[in-house]
Amino acid sequence: MTPNEKVKSRVQFDVHQCQLSEEDLDKLREGVDALLPKIDQFPVADVHVLIERNNRSNDYSVKVSLILPGETLVGNDRDAVVNAAFERCVASLEENIRAYKDRLGQVAERQKQEKGTHHDLEPTPPPDPAAIDAAVRDGDYSAFRTATVGYEEPVRKRAGRWVERYPEVQARIGKGLELADIVEEVFLMAFDGYDNRPKEIRLGDWLAGLIDPAVKALQSRPDEEMENINLVRSAREAEGGLQGT
Repeated sequence: MTPNEKVKSRVQFDVHQCQLSEEDLDKLREGVDALLPKIDQFPVADVHVLIERNNRSNDYSVKVSLILPGETLVGNDRDAVVNAAFERCVASLEENIRAYKDRLGQVAERQKQEKGTHHDLEPTPPPDPAAIDAAVRDGDYSAFRTATVGYEEPVRKRAGRWVERYPEVQARIGKGLELADIVEEVFLMAFDGYDNRPKEIRLGDWLAGLIDPAVKALQSRPDEEMENINLVRSAREAEGGLQGT
C-alpha cells in the first residue's frame, strides 16, 4: 500500500491473470486521484482496486473498494476495456459516497425507503455457505445459482425498484429485456467476483451492491451481456438447473 499524505489515504492496486500497460495504470491512478478529494474529510479512507481477467467471458472484472469509517463502499463492473469498467466503478462510487455522506447527516428514514436502499436483502431459504464456496471452487455456475436461490426474489424486487433510476433501461423492460435478465446479470457478476468480495460485508448487502453495475452493464453493453446471460441459461436448462427455482 502506498500512503497518500495529502488525504491520509492508502491506495492499493491488485492485478490478477493479466498485465496492464503503464499507460493503463497511469489512467487508473489518475482516476483514484480524482476520487480522493471527495473523501479527504474522513479519518480513514482507503482505496483498494482489484482487476482480474475473466477467461470465460474474455473481459476484465474491476472492483474498487472504498473503506470509510464504519462502512465499505464497493463499485463493480466488467468490460473488454479495463479503463471503461474502472471509470464506471468510480462513477458508481461517487454516487455511493454522496449517499454515505447523507446517511452521516441523518437523512430522513422516509427518503431512504423511497430510494429502496433501507431494507436488507433477506434470503428465503437461507443459503448454505459451504455449497456456495464449493460451487465457486468447482466453477459450477448452475450449482452457484441453486445454492443462492434464496436471494433471487429479494434481488428481483430490489432490481425492480432500482431500474427506475435508469429510464432508458426501464423502457426496455418487456421489450427484449426482463427483470430476470438483470437478476441473472447480478448473479453472473457475483459468481465471477465471489472470491474477491469484501468478507466483512453480508452476502445480501454485497448482492444488492451489484444491482447498479448490472443495470449499467445491460445499458452499455446489451448485446454482449445478453449473449452471456442466454449462454448460461441454456447451460442451466441442459443440466436441469432451473428446475425448482
